[in-house]
Amino acid sequence: MRIKQQNIIYIKLKKCYKIFYKKLIILILIVFVNSYNFYYLKKNLFKEKICICTVGKKENKYIMEYVEHYKNYGVDKIYLYDNNDIDGEYFESVINNYIKEGFVEILNWRGKETVVRGTMNDCYKRNNKNYDWLIFYELDEFVHLSNYSNIKHFLHEKKFSKCQIIHLNLLIHNDNNQLYYENKSLFERFPKIVSKILVPMLQVKMIIKGGINDLEIISTAQSKSKMNLTYCNGFGDYSKIFIWYTNVTDYKYYYVDHFFSKSTEEFITKLAKGDGFAKGKALEDYKIFRIKRYFQYNDFSLKKLKFIEKGLNLNLSQFRNWKGLKWEIYQ
Repeated sequence: MRIKQQNIIYIKLKKCYKIFYKKLIILILIVFVNSYNFYYLKKNLFKEKICICTVGKKENKYIMEYVEHYKNYGVDKIYLYDNNDIDGEYFESVINNYIKEGFVEILNWRGKETVVRGTMNDCYKRNNKNYDWLIFYELDEFVHLSNYSNIKHFLHEKKFSKCQIIHLNLLIHNDNNQLYYENKSLFERFPKIVSKILVPMLQVKMIIKGGINDLEIISTAQSKSKMNLTYCNGFGDYSKIFIWYTNVTDYKYYYVDHFFSKSTEEFITKLAKGDGFAKGKALEDYKIFRIKRYFQYNDFSLKKLKFIEKGLNLNLSQFRNWKGLKWEIYQ
């Protein structure tokens, strides 16, 4: 009887060992496959090179947050065009460590006017042979990719294989009714977004594939070439490409957080430093246009209006009874 019981126990133990070894083999296979996948991704996916081309003026307060955001997203390099006044501030005083390690390269465009288009084209011509993708976002624009922690993984997707220009929509943050600057991150200070998007404006920014020999950038959202450039959105959809005033929006997965105005004080500083596209009379018109835009995105108050009026030395009586422009909205 005892021998029979021992045999039963031995058979049960043998079955348990078989199950254990099967599970162990499966676990080893899973670890091996995951290790191989990681090696493959590291060897193949992350060999792609991505850079950012941007221009800045009087933005030392924000440059560190911008640089760290894109470093954390896997960008290889930032080409930062310094458009400060000749005797103005220097980005080196804030991000010198990133410059020394080679992550940021400063290009001297100090004291120049109407520089945006020029810097974009200069950066593309200099670097398009060395990078798979070039990103053209300003210092108040932060990419958001919901299911990706690394932008290289996103841009490596097959859906973009035939795409030369990717358009991501701007998600605009309002001023959170803040009058003055605070030394905190932009995301912490301005969590609220504009709930209604105005149609009559550009709502997208570009990521451009490298290697297009005759590419000319004509705006922050459009380029031209002898070849028919293929545009697509963040889903790789080629049919819903950018069309003036009627672009298809995506504010759920792939977009760009745009801190258009920040506080009222910072909005005044933004307008006072000029515009990368306009000068002279066009610059004055630009300021009025931007003030209209400011009060469409943000709550109107006479306190804000008087602050802007005094800060820019402008007569803004036209805004005294502001009710907003009756523009069509796209929700």
